[in-house]
Amino acid sequence: MEGVDHLSHERRNAQFDVDEMKIIWAGSRHAFEVSDRMSRLVANDPVFRKDNRVQLGRKELFKNTLRKAAYAWKRIIELKLSEEEAGRLRFFVDEPAYTDLHWGMFVPFLKGQGSDEQLQKWMPLAYKMQIIGCYAQTELGHGSNVQGLETTATFDQRTDEFIIHSPTLTSSKWWPGGLGKVSTHAVVFARLITDGQDYGVHGFLVQIRSLDDHSILPGITIGDIGMKFGNAAYNTMDNGVMQFDHVRIPRNQMLMRFSQVTREGKYVQSDVPRQLVYGTMVFVRKTIVVDASNALSRAVCIATRYSAVRRQFGSQNGDVETQVIDYKTQQSRLFPLLASAYAFRFVGEWLQWLYTDVTQRLAANDFSTLPEAHACTAGLKSITTAATADGIEECRKLCGGHGYLCSSGLPELFAVYVPACTYEGDNIVLLLQVARILMKTVAQLASGKKPVGTISYMGRAQHLLECSSNVQKAEDWLKPSVVLEAFEARATRMSVSCAKKLSKFTNQEEGFQELSPSLVEAAVAHCQLIVVSKFIEKLQGDIPGKGVKDQLQKLCGIYALYTLHKHLGDFLSTSTITPKQASLADDLLRSLYSQVRPNAIALVDAFNYTDHYLGSILGRYDGNVYPNLYEAAWKDPLNDSATPDGYHEYIKPLLKQQLRNARL
Repeated sequence: MEGVDHLSHERRNAQFDVDEMKIIWAGSRHAFEVSDRMSRLVANDPVFRKDNRVQLGRKELFKNTLRKAAYAWKRIIELKLSEEEAGRLRFFVDEPAYTDLHWGMFVPFLKGQGSDEQLQKWMPLAYKMQIIGCYAQTELGHGSNVQGLETTATFDQRTDEFIIHSPTLTSSKWWPGGLGKVSTHAVVFARLITDGQDYGVHGFLVQIRSLDDHSILPGITIGDIGMKFGNAAYNTMDNGVMQFDHVRIPRNQMLMRFSQVTREGKYVQSDVPRQLVYGTMVFVRKTIVVDASNALSRAVCIATRYSAVRRQFGSQNGDVETQVIDYKTQQSRLFPLLASAYAFRFVGEWLQWLYTDVTQRLAANDFSTLPEAHACTAGLKSITTAATADGIEECRKLCGGHGYLCSSGLPELFAVYVPACTYEGDNIVLLLQVARILMKTVAQLASGKKPVGTISYMGRAQHLLECSSNVQKAEDWLKPSVVLEAFEARATRMSVSCAKKLSKFTNQEEGFQELSPSLVEAAVAHCQLIVVSKFIEKLQGDIPGKGVKDQLQKLCGIYALYTLHKHLGDFLSTSTITPKQASLADDLLRSLYSQVRPNAIALVDAFNYTDHYLGSILGRYDGNVYPNLYEAAWKDPLNDSATPDGYHEYIKPLLKQQLRNARL
């Protein structure tokens, strides 16, 4: 059976150029070539095999990950890979490891917060991995509330040192990846105290382990916080706990780009504005949005291929059964997720542009777009991670019973992905931050202050509060301007309605607490509008390749109209559209599902994932599912012998009813 492509008939049906779509998905021809090369490099190297992960105990699993990370570094050096290539290689190794935090948080933060002098000293060591770093912000009792952190850094003028201390149990650093067993250094967030005054939370570079024998340095307590959700998954990571007992570090290990403490203990703000701190946040959150499209597309690829392979019911007198993907119920659950994966991809691409734009503006001391960019990345992080976590679980259900097997790749993908809903800001808390900016924007409309960036549509609030949709037939919903106006009107009306209710409270903070569920919904409406508008914008550009643009237009329609269907209450209760127009949108949606159906397999092929990266028997490129599921079952350690361990002690006495004498 090997070498047979069970999905070739599906691939022949495609009405567009898959190779061109691969380039659109990757972002550019260059990005495609780098990804393609790195994914094959990893897939063809037996050291990176991962099909045995879920059977390993915690210690073996962790050691196995250390081995892969060290080997990946060795290959990066031998092949003289660029930073971009090395990043893609680590991505395709596909195993949460301390290197994610070293490169993804420690290095960018050091780069963003260190003074030139500090960068000269520490960056070469970090880049060569002669020190390994983690990011110690979160505390046991405070999570992502940075303002509430309790760890202190008190300046001792006598010795020119900071004393880092954990005054309470709840001030223990808790969760940092790479901290538990590997990191030698940490960026530690602590309240800066000098001359008896608290200057708020700042970052400090603290060495936590000896570079000679890796022993934990005096005054520091470190451990791993234990097993996490799921098999294998994030259990390859040493998430840690750390406490400090009056640990001294030199004054020059406070990260000093934005503020310094002088030799005399005086606190000085540098002329570099504090807002730049947000630059790092925007960077980290844009990465999370791109990760959402990676994880969701992966789940969708597995579920789509398997839906085309699996046949179930619908046969008359013993004929062949129906492909599951031909059932409308399957399409109406699967295709919106396929469309979402593409939508999140393009909004992630746009965030990349936004980050570059904000960075350039900051360098020129222009902070005008910063609050909006900060809110925008926070909101997009929230809605894309929530939709992706739910989407992966939906893909598991779309694969029926077999989706529950670890060999489907979906349980582990889900377990690895779900923490994204709470790390780097809990999703609901982030939406409330977005809501604050929206309320501020509405309040300033009267003063004639023009909203900027993704909120600029609010400048047309008067029109958007009064307009009514002119949809008369289902096809009208294909017009981008019609879709955009419906989403803008819904978002504006929900924000304005919240603002009106808020104005009735004498105490604004109290009002904000009281109305927070409605404020969250207004923020979601605003963020979904951003995703829809960026998808539409993408389609206005030049898109080469036979039929490629046509497919993307259909997916854009599915994303927008499915979102409208799912949040129909918002659209109807704000009178943005009529029930009749909603019904026409549903008609068009059904028709779009039928149009995407022949292209479904080709649309997931465009992600260009190797079987190694997908890690799923159900999602194999060749569709040869059943022989491989059967074969994989026999590899389980329980099948090592016909009679299980424990037969003589527990099964035999039971069968022979001799439990009285058995040693239980």
